[in-house]
Amino acid sequence: MKITLREVLDSDVAVFWAHMSEQTAQRMAAVTRKYHYDRRLFDAHWVKVCSDSAVTVRTVLADEAVAGHAAVFGPSDEREVTYWIASAYWGRGVASAALRKLIALEPARPLHAHAAADNAGSLRVLEKCGFTITGRGRIFAQARGDEIDELALTLE
Repeated sequence: MKITLREVLDSDVAVFWAHMSEQTAQRMAAVTRKYHYDRRLFDAHWVKVCSDSAVTVRTVLADEAVAGHAAVFGPSDEREVTYWIASAYWGRGVASAALRKLIALEPARPLHAHAAADNAGSLRVLEKCGFTITGRGRIFAQARGDEIDELALTLE
């Protein structure tokens, strides 16, 4: 499967909504925001993301199909990665390939990431891309309605 990144197109946002509003994926990611549950807020969020010059955001393509998105955001000394891959692509190397390509676009180091401590798939993706666990904490996970353990990871 060929994994590529490209600029986000307006038409990608509807596909992102389908990916990010899936309950199984929300539960796995755990930490969701209000825009994950409201299409109007979701669209407004994406307008803001795509217009922010400090955010590097890309659509992830798997054999030319929109498989998700990946981004780097935050101030220069606290850059953080995030990604969301459709559940249909989980376990197929899509997230790892996409994250490798994204971090190659981003010169800033260190890069940071956060993941639910029980999200083994995401933790494996981050570790395969060179991130190491640098902290632990508790955070409220709206998708689970409870506090969870969260890991902080860093790529030097």
